[in-house]
Amino acid sequence: MTHFPVTDSHLHFWDDKNLSYPWLSSMPLLNSSYGLSDLHEATKSLHLESFVFVQSGCDEAQSLAEVEWVSNLAKRDARIHGIIAHAPLESGEDVRPYLEALKKNNRVKGVRRLLVSEKDDFCLQEKFMQGVKLLAEYGFSFDICMTAKQLPAAIRLATECSQVKFILEHLGIPDMTDAALDVWKKQISQLAALPNVWCKISRVVTEDMQNWSSDELKPYIYHAVNEFGYDRVMFGSDWPVVNIASSYSHWVHILHDLLVHHKASEDDLKKVFYANAKKCYELQGVTIEI
Repeated sequence: MTHFPVTDSHLHFWDDKNLSYPWLSSMPLLNSSYGLSDLHEATKSLHLESFVFVQSGCDEAQSLAEVEWVSNLAKRDARIHGIIAHAPLESGEDVRPYLEALKKNNRVKGVRRLLVSEKDDFCLQEKFMQGVKLLAEYGFSFDICMTAKQLPAAIRLATECSQVKFILEHLGIPDMTDAALDVWKKQISQLAALPNVWCKISRVVTEDMQNWSSDELKPYIYHAVNEFGYDRVMFGSDWPVVNIASSYSHWVHILHDLLVHHKASEDDLKKVFYANAKKCYELQGVTIEI
């Protein structure tokens, strides 16, 4: 395993006694609170130096409260170097006050508006694209959480909003069947051709739940690495969602071993597991107190 620390580009906390998470009721394996002590237990065999909290699907009306809650957690654990917050970008220009509120928090590095349950062309609405374009003005990136069948819209969005930095989550949530692989590969290549798009190697172990194998992951991880290069891919645990299919540490070791098998150098590994998340989200210089 690596001799350098890990920066996790994508993990979650939730506290159902503090905030409401409507989606948890349909996910019994995850329907309990996950906090700092749980993360410590999950990563005790690793050197997790820093991480990025990604909004966790709480009630949208509580999204700013979620940012405040995680900011308070950061006073207890200085490894929280970044927050990716929800923002109602479909409001277009009217989202400005929301973005201004987020900008007051120096840990907020970007925005995620969940798109997986929306119509494929939801993100191509004029007002949504207006909202996305505003992110560049505030220095925020946009995390793309879309399924593989929605990727054509993601390609157009990233092309039209070229001043915004996009981060594709979870390898685009591929449909892990042989019939869909070639289509997914083509779409990933198109996204990787855009210099403003980065990619998280995350969540992929949960796409086939308990039946996944490292061999099954190879074509997806290797294609993403080949297309984006080692300068624009980064490790994400998607903890605690990863628990459905793997432990945190097992996923780290699986990805490490697959990349080594793919002839990744020590420098390449350091980029994937540590440096790229810091560079992409501009995590350097974050203060401990807010």
